[in-house]
Amino acid sequence: MTSTPAELDRLDHVAISVDNIATAVDWYTRHLRCRISYQDDTWAMLEFANTRLALVIPSQHPPHIGFVTPEAESYGELKLHRDGTRSIYIPDAAGNAVELLAPYETK
Repeated sequence: MTSTPAELDRLDHVAISVDNIATAVDWYTRHLRCRISYQDDTWAMLEFANTRLALVIPSQHPPHIGFVTPEAESYGELKLHRDGTRSIYIPDAAGNAVELLAPYETK
């Protein structure tokens, strides 16, 4: 059985650890064509044509990959984030952090 794109979960973002958010944002915006959708001292979200890149401080968030799925709530209680999204972190089979986000409206 093949799923249609509307039935597939969506890659929302990849989050990488950086030592300094401002320095990392400066590097990415100087070297790549992207848009800053959010930035503070602890994390930033950069938008690209096909996905988003989160820059995170290790003490605030683990490096992870985030997926939007209607099944997110089946993994436990979702945490409300300051950007209005709700999610839960779970480990994959290799121990990598995976963030499962409840569906939300994109701009």
